[in-house]
Amino acid sequence: MSIVSVDVDGQALTMTVLAQFGVPVCELWDAYLDPRIIEQFWGPPTFPAIFSRHDGCAGGRSHYTMTGPEGERHGGYWEWSAVDPGRSFEVRDGFADQAGVPNQELPSMRMIFSFDAQGEGSRVSTTTYFNSSEELAQLLGMGMDEGMRAAMGQIDGVLANRSAFESGASTQTQILADDMVRISRVVQADLASVWRAHNESSLVKQWMLGPEGWEMPICEVAEQVGDIYRYVWAQVDGPDRFGFTGTLLEMLAPYRAVTTEEMIDIEGPQTRNELTLTPVAGGTLVSNVITYPDQATRDAILATGMTHGMEASYVRLESLLSTSDR
Repeated sequence: MSIVSVDVDGQALTMTVLAQFGVPVCELWDAYLDPRIIEQFWGPPTFPAIFSRHDGCAGGRSHYTMTGPEGERHGGYWEWSAVDPGRSFEVRDGFADQAGVPNQELPSMRMIFSFDAQGEGSRVSTTTYFNSSEELAQLLGMGMDEGMRAAMGQIDGVLANRSAFESGASTQTQILADDMVRISRVVQADLASVWRAHNESSLVKQWMLGPEGWEMPICEVAEQVGDIYRYVWAQVDGPDRFGFTGTLLEMLAPYRAVTTEEMIDIEGPQTRNELTLTPVAGGTLVSNVITYPDQATRDAILATGMTHGMEASYVRLESLLSTSDR
């Protein structure tokens, strides 16, 4: 990779960074849209980022936190205003607290990311629009120019080691915080089909079964914000049953749904589950960010083999959608 140019225009109140890479434009685009990849380069090497939310669609948001060598944390957010898939997206970037709430005392900036092919490679142009000359000077004084150069200098290495995130890779569980995990996988199907498979009961009960030997006799989906869902699983050849219920808190179809989750008729912790679907090369990235009451609860639930069960479900989902397309 090489940063071709960095142009600061004091009259237009802009900074434009142009960088070129030796990968197809679709791979470069996915690097910015996939939270598992962008968090490997969005922060400078000494301030790595974690994206706890990354919607990648107009009307969506991103929340990220960069952690320094002494443990200091700096939060940020994106408000997504426009997306032209594979070509460009526009966001408002600003400072935020750990929950993604904007810090109104610090500047925010409009940013446009534009992608295009360059022979066998690709390039990205990032233009930042400042609100005033004072804010331009303030942010440059805070090291924005140097930080962006350092961050983008990591992209080549990230792109060379992205096989674990591609279509065909198995389900991953990543620890984002003491009380938060991300479980993700690229499902080899289009966005609309994967969304329907998560929201139509006739489809959900065919794939969301975990390991072999289970069925879903009760599958009541939540169709609009405020609705309550109810899923119950039963052993095919045994007496065991269990279930989950919760409330649909947010929905931005076909990209995002946020629910609570707790076990039915069993006292236990409630979690917050954020499902995000993102079109990527080879299919749809399914990302589940789960927030637990505490680290002990997080570790106890992960120890049940949840990741293995979700992988079995996603394999079944791919088979189901592949069959339905024929």
